[in-house]
Amino acid sequence: MGDVVGSFVDENEASRTLAPAAVGSQVLLMAGVSLVTIVVFNVLRPKNKIVYEPKVKYHVGEKKPPKMSDGHFGWLPPLIHTKEPELLDKVGLDAVAFLRFLRMLRWLFTAIAILACGTLLPVNIVYNLKNVKPGARDVLSMLTLRDVSGSVLFVHVAATYVFTFLVLFFVWVNWRRMVQLRRAWFRSPEYMESFYARTLMVLKVPRKYHSDEGIRGILESVQVPYPATSVHVGRRVGRLPELIEFHNNAVRELECALVRYLRGGKIGARRPTLTKGGFLGIGGKKYDAIDFYTNKVKRCEAAIEAYRDEIDTRKAENYGFASMAAVPFAHVVARMLHGKKPRGAVVTLAPNPRDIIWQNLNKSDAKIASKKMLGWVYLLVVCFCNTLPLLVVSFLANLASLTAYVGFLSAWSDRSHGTFAVISGVLPPAVGALFGWFLPVVMRWLSRFQGATTRSRLDRSVVARYFAFLVVSQLLIFTLIGVIINSVKEIVAQIGKGASFQTIISNMDRLPDTINRTYIDQANYWLTFFPLRGFLAIFDLAQVVHLLMIWIKTRLFGRTPRDIREWTQPPDFEYAIYYSNILFMCAVGIMFSPLAPLVPVAAAVVFWVSSFVYKYQLMFVFVTKVESGGRLWNVVINRLLWTVVFMQMLMVLTIGLQEGWRTFQWVSTLPPVLFVFAFKVYINRVFLPPFNWYVPSEEELRRAHVHSERGDVRGGRLEKRFGHPALHAELFTPMLHAKMVPLLEEVYRGRVGAGTMRVEEYGGQKMDTALVPGGLKIAAVQLSELEYDPAMYQRDRGELDWDQRSLASTNALVGLGDSPSLQHQKSQFYAAHGHSANNSISSSAGVGARGAPAGYDAYLAHGPAHEIEMSRLDAYREGEGTGASADRLPLLAAYGAGRVGTPTPPALSTGSLPAYTFETGRATPPPRYPPGVPQAPRPYSPGGAQMQRAYSPGGGAQMQYPPQVQQGLYGEREASLHRPVMPPRGQTPSYGEGEANMAGRGAHRAQRPY
Repeated sequence: MGDVVGSFVDENEASRTLAPAAVGSQVLLMAGVSLVTIVVFNVLRPKNKIVYEPKVKYHVGEKKPPKMSDGHFGWLPPLIHTKEPELLDKVGLDAVAFLRFLRMLRWLFTAIAILACGTLLPVNIVYNLKNVKPGARDVLSMLTLRDVSGSVLFVHVAATYVFTFLVLFFVWVNWRRMVQLRRAWFRSPEYMESFYARTLMVLKVPRKYHSDEGIRGILESVQVPYPATSVHVGRRVGRLPELIEFHNNAVRELECALVRYLRGGKIGARRPTLTKGGFLGIGGKKYDAIDFYTNKVKRCEAAIEAYRDEIDTRKAENYGFASMAAVPFAHVVARMLHGKKPRGAVVTLAPNPRDIIWQNLNKSDAKIASKKMLGWVYLLVVCFCNTLPLLVVSFLANLASLTAYVGFLSAWSDRSHGTFAVISGVLPPAVGALFGWFLPVVMRWLSRFQGATTRSRLDRSVVARYFAFLVVSQLLIFTLIGVIINSVKEIVAQIGKGASFQTIISNMDRLPDTINRTYIDQANYWLTFFPLRGFLAIFDLAQVVHLLMIWIKTRLFGRTPRDIREWTQPPDFEYAIYYSNILFMCAVGIMFSPLAPLVPVAAAVVFWVSSFVYKYQLMFVFVTKVESGGRLWNVVINRLLWTVVFMQMLMVLTIGLQEGWRTFQWVSTLPPVLFVFAFKVYINRVFLPPFNWYVPSEEELRRAHVHSERGDVRGGRLEKRFGHPALHAELFTPMLHAKMVPLLEEVYRGRVGAGTMRVEEYGGQKMDTALVPGGLKIAAVQLSELEYDPAMYQRDRGELDWDQRSLASTNALVGLGDSPSLQHQKSQFYAAHGHSANNSISSSAGVGARGAPAGYDAYLAHGPAHEIEMSRLDAYREGEGTGASADRLPLLAAYGAGRVGTPTPPALSTGSLPAYTFETGRATPPPRYPPGVPQAPRPYSPGGAQMQRAYSPGGGAQMQYPPQVQQGLYGEREASLHRPVMPPRGQTPSYGEGEANMAGRGAHRAQRPY
C-alpha cells in the first residue's frame, strides 16, 4: 500500500507537467495537420471541381457563384469580397443566417478573449505567484480561477457582467439585422411568386369537415377578411408511398448488383449472391442477387400498378390546404388564427411542399401522443447508451491520475513521457467526436417518428435536443465523472496512509473543493477539444472523405449511373448538426470565459476558421435542401442566451464553493440572469412578430398582387402543388452503363430485346433500352449522359411554381441566348421588360422596348385557353404610343373559353379595402376573330350586370375587382370580399392532358400540351 501511495504522490506531481504538455502537443499536432489539409485542398481543387465547386455548374437561375481562379489561393478573394447582399441572392437566407451567426460569434469571442486576457489573466497570474506554492501550481493552473480566493474573485464576477452585456449587445444588433433580412425575404420576388407563400395548411380537421367544402367552411366559420380562392382536402393513399420506396430501393440494389458483376465491361468470375434468413450471418438461404432483385422489381411494379388501380382517392384525410388571393392575405389570416382552433382544426401557413413529411400529416392526436411517449423512451435509452463512451473519454482525460493504479500506464509514462502526453491530449477529444457522430441522425429519426410534419421542424428539434444532450452529457455528466474519479483517488490515498473509516468520512467536507478543482481543471480538456474542432472544420473543406468514398466505390464495387448522377449534384447542408456543434463550442467558451481565459481564445480562433470555411462551402459546394427563410435563427439565439445563464450558474457555484454559501456573496452573480430573461421578453415583443409574419402596410395591401379565383380553380394549382406526391410519382427505371448492356444476354441467359423508352429521370428523354426476359426494361446510359443535366437541376431546384413556367417558350427562344433558359426573364428578348416574373407588382402601363408581350405573364400563370393556341409573342411593335397592338390575342379561340374577351383582373391595385380599384392606364382593345370563328360568349356571372360591369373590357379607365356580391347569395356569409366565382352548373374545371399532380418526384415532367 505504501508503494501505491508513493506512486500516487509521484504521479500527482507529474500531472502538473503532463497537462501543459498534452495541451501543447494537441495544439501543435492539429495545427500541423490542418496546414497539410489546406495544402492538399489547394492541390486537389483545380482538378476536382465537381467535388469542390459543384455549384458553379449546378445552380438555379442567375445564382451562379462568383468566379475564382485555379491558383492555389484563388478561392480566397471571392470569400473576402463577397458581402452579405450578394450572398443573400446567391445562397438564400438560411445560409446567410448561418454565416451571420458564425460572424457574430467570431467577433463576440474576439471581444471576450481580449477582455479576459487583458484583465483576468494578469489577476490570476499575480495572485498565484504571491499566494500559491510553486509545487502546487503549473503553467495552465496559474491562468485559471482554480486557486484564486478572497476579494479578488469579485473581479471575475464583474467580468461576467461585462460578458453578459457583450452577448446581449451582439445579439440585439444581429437580431435587428435578421428582422430586416426576413422582411426583405418576405417581399422578394422568389417568395411573392411562390404558390405556397399564399397558401394555408389546415391540420386536425374533424371528420365531418373532411371535404373541400368542409375546409372552406372552417375558414368561413371565423369570418376571415380574405376568403380562399381554392381549397383542397388531402386524399388517402394508404401504403402506396411505402410500396414506391420499396420498389425504388430494389431498383438501386439491382443496379448495384449488375454494375458489380459487369465491372470493367466484362463479366465477373462469380455472380453476386445474398443471404436471406439466419442470424448474424449464420444460417439462411443464398440467392442469386441479380435474379432476386429483378424479380423483386417486377413484383413491386405489378403491386404498385394494382394498388393505384384499387386506391380510392375520394376518401379524404384530416388535413387540407387553402390558397388565398395574395401573399399578404394569407399571412393576415394565419396570424389571426394563430393559437386558435376553428372547428377544432389548426390553421397555419403552408410550408414548401418539398418540406412536408406527408406520412405524418394524417396522424391523430392519440397516435401522436403515443409515438411521442415511446419516442422519449427511445431517446432516453439512446442518450444513456451514448453516455457510456463518456466514461472512456473521462478515463482517457485522466490518464495521469490512473497511472498510480494501472501498471502499464505507469510504465509507459516513465519510459516515454512525451508520447504519453501526446496520446492523453489527442485521444480524448477524438474518441468523443467519433461516438457523437451518429447521435444527430438518431435524434432526427426519433423526431420524425414522433410526428414532425416538416423537415424544417426536424431541424429545429434536432438543434434543441442535440444541444441539450451535449450540454448535459459532455459538461454535467463529464464533470461528475471527473469528480468521482478524483474523490476515489483521494480516498485511496487516505486509505494508503492508514486513515480510519471515521477519518475518511470526516474528510468528506473537502468534497466542495474537489468539485471546484475538477471542473476548472477540465478547462485543459477543452483546450485540446477546440484544436480538434478547428481541424475538423478544415477537414470538411478538403472533402477528403468524399473523394475517398468515390475512389473506393469506383475501384472496388463500381458506380451505377444513378450514383454518378446523384453524387455530381451539390450535397445538402446539414444545418441542424452544424448549428448544434457550434452552439456547444459557444457554450463551452462562454461558460469557461471567467474561469479559464484561454478557452475563449481557443473558441475565437475556431470560429474565425469556421466562418471562412463554411462561407466557401455554402458559396461553392453545399445547397439548402428547402429554404425556410432563416427560421433556425430564433432557435439558436435562444440557446445562446441559455449559455449565458449557464455561465452565471457556474459562477454562482464557484463563489459558493470557494467563499461559502452562508456568506451570500454568490448572490452578486444573479442579476445578469434577470437581465437575460428581461432581454428575451423584449425580443419576443419587438423582433419575433415581424420575423415570423409578413406584416404588410396599408400601401402593400393596396398594391398586393391579387390572383383570381378563376385562375387557381381552373388550373387546379392547389391540387398539383399540395396533392400527395405518391399519387403520381414516377417509379425508378433500372439504368446501366451503355457499354455493359450487350452483356445482359449472358447475365440473364436468354435473348434480350432492344427498343427505346422515355426515362423520367432524364426528363422524359428517349433512351435505348434492353428488354430482359420477364419484361423488365433496363435503360442504357451513355458516358456523356452520366452527370446530372444542369438544365434539369435548375428545373428541379427552382422555387417558382411549376405551372408558371413555359418550357415550350424556352425551347422556342433558345436561339436568343447563349443557352436554353428555364426562366423567361433570363432571355434577352425580355431583358427590358418591367413586369417580368422577378417583379411581384405588375405594371399596367405600356412596356418598354423589347418588353414581354402583353398577356405573357397571364399565359404563364393560367396556361393556354385551349390545347391549340397560336399567339404571336412578338406582336408588340415599338413606337405605337401607349396603345397596345391589336394583334395580341389568340388567333384561334375555343368557343366558350372564358379568358377570351374577358381580361383577368389586373395584378396592381391602387384602390382601398374592402374593394380594390385597378388603374388600367388604357382601354383594352376589343378582341379580333378570324372569319368563321364564332365570338365567345361572356362567362358565367352570378352577380348579374354588376359582375359584367366589373369585368367589362371597355369599362373606362378604372376597373373594380372583386365585385360586390348580392346580399344573401351565400347564406350567412358576411365578408363577401373575394368570394370565389364557381363555374356554371354542370361544368367542371378542365385540365389539359398531362396536368397531373406536380408536388412529388418528377413533378416537373407533367407539362401542358402546347
